[in-house]
Amino acid sequence: MEIRDARAGDVPGITPIYNDAVEKTTAIWNEQIVDDANRLAWLTQRQDAGFPVLVAVDDSSAAAPVVGYATYGPWRPHDGYRHTVEHSVYVRSDQRGKGTGQALMRALIDRARAEGFHVMVAAIDAANEGSIRIHERLGFTRVGLLPQVGTKFGSWLDLALLQLTLDGHALDDGAARDAHD
Repeated sequence: MEIRDARAGDVPGITPIYNDAVEKTTAIWNEQIVDDANRLAWLTQRQDAGFPVLVAVDDSSAAAPVVGYATYGPWRPHDGYRHTVEHSVYVRSDQRGKGTGQALMRALIDRARAEGFHVMVAAIDAANEGSIRIHERLGFTRVGLLPQVGTKFGSWLDLALLQLTLDGHALDDGAARDAHD
């Protein structure tokens, strides 16, 4: 398995993974499936904004080589959150439990560190203990629970918040000094 930056040619592999998560899981709280044009626009927007989209590719599966993908983007839209990112990881249903998600997460964490981000946030369906355990093994800590903030499949969903501090650096941008002058 290879993990690399996604390309436009990977979209036909990304789309069914996304749609499977929409239709069958609470990994994403969207309810509308999308087409390749939607995912291509999403990929282009992410990359144009400077955020990575990584794919896990298994070339031995020539018919469907993309077995998972991961990305991160802004946690919130306000300037004060610019050092924090939120991530997403999706793995093709026939590849779950084989370490693909964890490998994508490690690569994504490495990328966020290299880009100088301070914190990575995970927002996970609180009932998804498997995902929460993987995150905890990678150093994330549970920091909050938002009860009944979402709904899917006719049920209220609780959102678990986890975070990973990516560095131990003090804030060193003029804004902190300017705020105290």
